[in-house]
Amino acid sequence: MTDSEAELIKFAQAGDTDAFCLLAQRYAPRIYLLALHYCHNAQDAEDLSQEVWLKAFQALVTFRGDASFYTWLRRITINCFLNHQRSRTLRWRGKTMLVQLLAVDSEPVAVLAESSTGLEETIYKKVLFERVISALRDLTPSQRLMFLLRHHEGMSYEEISQAMGCSTGTAKKAVARSVRKLRAKLEPSGETTEALANLTAEC
Repeated sequence: MTDSEAELIKFAQAGDTDAFCLLAQRYAPRIYLLALHYCHNAQDAEDLSQEVWLKAFQALVTFRGDASFYTWLRRITINCFLNHQRSRTLRWRGKTMLVQLLAVDSEPVAVLAESSTGLEETIYKKVLFERVISALRDLTPSQRLMFLLRHHEGMSYEEISQAMGCSTGTAKKAVARSVRKLRAKLEPSGETTEALANLTAEC
């Protein structure tokens, strides 16, 4: 089986399920991680991820390559999140995972842990951003999703507005409001303020 994404897409569109599975293997961790950050619940994240891949499989013939495959897949993911938000109340089981969002606008904790900043600073950052994850539960689902799209996916406000079906101004206000809520929840001072500097700069 080829490693070329374009070839895998071509084969998958022709009905080759093995090719689709190889595509899924490339992006499944990223989709699951985004889902986990959004709903804070491993079971919900797994259910959402499965729904994303089912819809992607059903819609694959419509992929024309106008955007990257991941951009197309992320659009399906966002729609699944929005549908999930409308159809049910997400469960919360506490601080489930300490994953990439721990370094919101910086490097993942896994990378930070290998740096030369020292054990004390690494532990501090883990604790700080664990609090960030916990604080995310106080955002509305829409605010949380826009925050993640901006600070986890790196999407522009224009991209977020298109994906969410709102104006660019609405997207900016929602992200700014989310950051203010997080700051109020965390009561930043000293090193905390410095760690969240990239977020506060947008407000």
